[in-house]
Amino acid sequence: MKIKWIKDEEFIRGSIPMTKFNIRILTLGYLAIENGDRLLDIGAGTGSISIEAVLHGATVWAIEREAEGIELIKRNSDKFGVDLSIVHGQAPENLPNEKFNKCFIGGSGGKLKEIFSYLETNLEEKGIVCGNFITLKNLNQFVELLNKYNYKDIEVQLVQTSTMDKIGILKGQNPIFIVKGVKSDG
Repeated sequence: MKIKWIKDEEFIRGSIPMTKFNIRILTLGYLAIENGDRLLDIGAGTGSISIEAVLHGATVWAIEREAEGIELIKRNSDKFGVDLSIVHGQAPENLPNEKFNKCFIGGSGGKLKEIFSYLETNLEEKGIVCGNFITLKNLNQFVELLNKYNYKDIEVQLVQTSTMDKIGILKGQNPIFIVKGVKSDG
């Protein structure tokens, strides 16, 4: 299978936030996405993580609460010819009753505690959960929940990227915390 890394400008965009290229690639690496994975993408936004994961061979469920996001996910999945399950709703209330081995949290709607409770049942043992955060409050809560639920191999990375514009000026992006944990088998 030939993997295609998608540049940001190739995605159909709106006012919904999108995980940018450099962060998206690192996040997919932390999730260790590979053929046969079952990924739950919570707060899927434009669908950039979901679409790249499908192109890597994963089966994906993308949940998004904003109608604009749902439309963008549909348009982007059509554009890139990928098939994924799109759920218009809020986590955890509208999350599917499925088992996953990977979970990405791009947006939690302030319900990280409830999402972790859901993952207790729906994320398989040794499954990976990864979240991207721009606020210290959400970062700290996520790390506390990883520890509370005895996740192993916890990693936290702060990533700051800048890109050069046409005249040579570097434009900085928001710093992003990428956090990953592996569900313990006991």
